[in-house]
Amino acid sequence: MNALEVEGLEKSFGGVKAVDGISFVVEEGKTVGIIGPNGAGKTTVFNLITGFYRVDRGRILFYGKNITRTQPYKLPHLGIARTFQNLRLFSNLSVFENVLSAILKKDGYNVVSSVFRTADYFMKEGKAEKKARELIEFFQLSGKENYPANNLPYGEQRRLEIARALALQPKILLVDEPGAGMNPREVQDLLQTLREVKERFSLSIVIIEHQMGLVMNISDKVVVMDFGEKIMEGTPGEVKKDKRVIEAYLGEEFI
Repeated sequence: MNALEVEGLEKSFGGVKAVDGISFVVEEGKTVGIIGPNGAGKTTVFNLITGFYRVDRGRILFYGKNITRTQPYKLPHLGIARTFQNLRLFSNLSVFENVLSAILKKDGYNVVSSVFRTADYFMKEGKAEKKARELIEFFQLSGKENYPANNLPYGEQRRLEIARALALQPKILLVDEPGAGMNPREVQDLLQTLREVKERFSLSIVIIEHQMGLVMNISDKVVVMDFGEKIMEGTPGEVKKDKRVIEAYLGEEFI
């Protein structure tokens, strides 16, 4: 079964085509990496999938359902979550509050139960707090629940952002350059975290990443973009051997 199908996506800004006829499929439970130089249109593809930009042409299917014109706020309820290249955390809230707020956004309570503090309110509050603590423990942030998010080291802030995304209980996770700004040790830790996330939560993953070691070691399939177009698609092994990709992106060490 296909979790996500992107068919002939096009998007222009001021007459310049940022995305030009992109198509690819994400099979359920698989990881697809998207690579390419800055300005290739990778993040624009994410923004089209998640409704931040309107599609000019083409369509997006999520488990067979056409979501091309779906409003962004509805997508988490369908099972789509994402992270951003630039961290999007509530920096002055605690680690626990960051995760809890995402859970309550997904599972929250109605106005009556929250105003009158009904039994339903306390039941959902208790479940949400338990789920938040489980995610914090999974991402090795236990003991830092009360730290303001902006006091965490950069690598831990990245893990917290992924925890927030998973709090939405997605079926597919879109991860935009999670290794940006990380040192080699942090990248290796992130690679292991993403592998564990995929196994523990039974997710499909789409990842944009410049760290070739990361994307090649986690992806089942790699889509290569340049100037808004897909120039190649294949397994990591096939991509490494493609002359155009080697010359443009990967360098001599992959020859």
